[in-house]
Amino acid sequence: MSPRLILDFSFDEVVQELRELGQPNYRARQVWEWIWRHLAQDFFAMTNLPLPLREELGQRFLISTLEVLVRECDEEGTEKVLFALPDGASVEAVLIREEGRRTVCISTQVGCPVGCTFCATGQMGFVRNLSAGEIAAQVLHFARALRDVGEHVTHVVVMGMGEPFLNYEDTLKALLNLNDPRGFNLGARRITVSTIGVVPAMLRFAQEGRQFNLAVSLHAPDDRLRKKLVPLADRWPIKQIISAVDAYILATGRRVTFEYVLLGGVNDQLRHARALASLLRGRLVHVNLIPFNPAPGLPFQPPDAGQVELFRQELLAHGIDVTVRRSRGVKIQAGCGQLRSRVFQARNALPGLEVCEKNHSQDKQGFP
Repeated sequence: MSPRLILDFSFDEVVQELRELGQPNYRARQVWEWIWRHLAQDFFAMTNLPLPLREELGQRFLISTLEVLVRECDEEGTEKVLFALPDGASVEAVLIREEGRRTVCISTQVGCPVGCTFCATGQMGFVRNLSAGEIAAQVLHFARALRDVGEHVTHVVVMGMGEPFLNYEDTLKALLNLNDPRGFNLGARRITVSTIGVVPAMLRFAQEGRQFNLAVSLHAPDDRLRKKLVPLADRWPIKQIISAVDAYILATGRRVTFEYVLLGGVNDQLRHARALASLLRGRLVHVNLIPFNPAPGLPFQPPDAGQVELFRQELLAHGIDVTVRRSRGVKIQAGCGQLRSRVFQARNALPGLEVCEKNHSQDKQGFP
């Protein structure tokens, strides 16, 4: 039998696996802590386990199947990694360094079935879902790298390749494992899941009894324009999405973020801002305006900086809480799917290629 990915298991499942090996429950806790708290990459590093057990675990399980294919950084420390998977698939994850924060943006699918017209991943099509372990392993990779410089992951955003709510079970399992206080112990309020508006999953997410954050990628204030930008949008009209958001707010008491990619001359006019404000007014929401990050082959342009400010001011004038996301990683094409597209178009990337010249740990002052 081929070794299985142990990150795919919940704590209770690890307990069951160890029981089948004749081990007491406390051994499962030790294994769990080594993997999720101490970030072990090898069972033989688990020195408080008997050697025969370590050997048995090494034969039955793998801790990670991700291999770094390409790693790139920019001068601000935004770091993007393209991971290779054993079946030949590849996915991206990004580490964003900001003052007081170390945020990891992770993928949940290889490719994406949504097909957003402004997204490099959307143009790839859909290949397969990632397992819970493959999702969580992206976070653990960066956690190890940060630990080496005395830092740690502070936030996780599920905003990389794929639609997480079309891989609901594995996405939730990965997040629950990352949140588990016996291991990685990342607070639920430091984890955000972004969806294009998969209404049935949003309603289910609201009833999970967790404090994970919800973000909705809206990108247009009306169905007519949204269907042009987000082809899958015709399955769940904006009215249904807003109702699901209301249900989430009622169940959790948590504010919902609406992400809105501003495309020059397409959805960035004042009439769009007014329509968006009318749609969201009176709700516990926040709008995150995202100026389009240009990529080769995509038929859109970034909005004018002045137009972005006018859009923001219009939302504020209508009582909508709003911020503009500062573009990061433009030089390394850190937008979703851009690095993978470039690498495979060039067809000359070598495993382990590294284009990071600096150690960006200089802003530790006040770091939590």
